Amino acid sequence: MKSKLARFAWFVLGYNVLVIAWGAYVRATGSGAGCGAHWPLCNGEVIPRAPSTEMLVEFSHRVTSGLALVAVVALLVWTFRACEKGHPARRGAVLSMTFMLTEAALGAGLVLFRLVAGDPSVAHAVAMAAHLANTFLLLASLALTAHWAAGGADVSLALAGRGRLVGTLAAGLVGLLLVGKSGAIAAFGDMLAPARSLAEGVTADFSPATSLLMRLRVLHPALAMVVAGMLAFGVARVPLAFSTPTGRIASRAVAGLAAAEVCAGFLNLWLLAPVGMQLVHLVMADLLWIALVLLAASALATSQTKHELAERSGVCLP
Repeated sequence: MKSKLARFAWFVLGYNVLVIAWGAYVRATGSGAGCGAHWPLCNGEVIPRAPSTEMLVEFSHRVTSGLALVAVVALLVWTFRACEKGHPARRGAVLSMTFMLTEAALGAGLVLFRLVAGDPSVAHAVAMAAHLANTFLLLASLALTAHWAAGGADVSLALAGRGRLVGTLAAGLVGLLLVGKSGAIAAFGDMLAPARSLAEGVTADFSPATSLLMRLRVLHPALAMVVAGMLAFGVARVPLAFSTPTGRIASRAVAGLAAAEVCAGFLNLWLLAPVGMQLVHLVMADLLWIALVLLAASALATSQTKHELAERSGVCLP
């Protein structure tokens, strides 16, 4: 039976996925400048008066992000109180807190440096890609914290006899991270110059007259198909002898989500990236990333039993 701490950790992970989706809605609707170049205040006010629609969207994102920070702080405190010294869940909670703080810092930087709404600068595109990478690392840390709090064994990176396994999983994780970053740049291009038709968008992607950032959009679907194929036929076939039941579930989820994400990507492209489809595409990418992290954690777990793990690194109280 999962402990209350483990259930809370899974809840914090799920809540952060929703906050990330709402942040994507802020970006897709051009509401990032709704509170002006002010952070953490909104147009210089704690609670904005007579707010516009854009201000309400941005302000609500800040409120939900603030609650996410509080939840991660609570997770950190609870984990250190419930889990004995040396337990891997403690390490996961510290990483979660670290990446939550950098997530807040990146969000604040986007606002304070006015890298929001229709800003067409290279700095804006780079900041979005960095934000996406940090988001993935935050989700990975939260997923591992929940996994370890629920009794998952610690990760061993010993290469003896399983160098190929480590390499395969590392390639999948790095590949998916690159796909995510290229997707952030593609979303940036769609935001700056939304196409009126699929043919117009494809023409713009290959036109020398189009800016480099716009032409980089074509890299995302190409890279996504390569990595999805690698995940579906490579990583998802990780020997289950190394896996726990969580690993077997994660393996199936990786294969299914990789295929579904490619289909969602092409549908998003065909429909000219409507906001709703962008959110679905992003949430599926987040879930695929979480499943791959859990698969890697299960496949690379130490061979110790729960009793041996408890003797070595302590336990989390129920």
